[in-house]
Amino acid sequence: MAKITTAVLQKMKLQGEKITMLTAYDASFAKLFAEQGVETLLIGDSLGMVLHGKNDTLAVTTNDIAYHTRAVRAGAPDAFVIADMPFMSYTSVEQTMQSVVPLMQAGANMVKLEGGEFLLATVKALTERGVPVCGHLGLTPQSVNIFGGYKVQGKTDAAAAAMIAQAKALQDAGAQLLVLECIPTALAKQITDALTIPVIGIGAGNVTDGQVLVMHDLLGISSGYIPKFSKNYLAQTGEIRSAISAYVSEVKNQTFPGNEHSF
Repeated sequence: MAKITTAVLQKMKLQGEKITMLTAYDASFAKLFAEQGVETLLIGDSLGMVLHGKNDTLAVTTNDIAYHTRAVRAGAPDAFVIADMPFMSYTSVEQTMQSVVPLMQAGANMVKLEGGEFLLATVKALTERGVPVCGHLGLTPQSVNIFGGYKVQGKTDAAAAAMIAQAKALQDAGAQLLVLECIPTALAKQITDALTIPVIGIGAGNVTDGQVLVMHDLLGISSGYIPKFSKNYLAQTGEIRSAISAYVSEVKNQTFPGNEHSF
């Protein structure tokens, strides 16, 4: 795999080539994913659920993310690595500047923050200081207690309009990538078409510039909550490398997610 950069991802959007992303937490799987052509690897705070056995992501720390980022970078030196910023690690610009240091030093190419308008000053400050930012709108797992569970977001006209405005504002503040989670397909298309930066979907239909899945969901080994939009590729193929390859192929040709995985 050639080295993946923000410029490469931007070119993929412009050329209509779909971007693939998977969560990764260790060197071995990171190497495997990169070998199968996965361009972007996310050290997600989902590790709190799939690795630590928690019911949500809230207990994950910056040190946790930095530890796994270092391992993923070692396994996939040319992949584009995104590190989640954990719950309450970016409540102010000053705190964010401190929190982001160990993540970038561990090998992240970009950090991901959940939220909209309240983050604009933080996103601007990060990008001005050379830290690329990925936004995250829709269902934001760190706010699960406010949402009352894992529910589809942006279903009303007002909520959809607000999300479109937030997406544009994040881009204007300097965000270079955006994740949309659990929103209606029509809204995902509106946002994707309105932005010049790549948009990655998870539970947002096949109309975004790319897709992301939690690796444990893709392999059918998650315990507890399994999202409607996930797909067990290991059951389909019977072998891990083939499962990853099938995921990459189906994202590229837009057969994943299909209508059964859309809202």
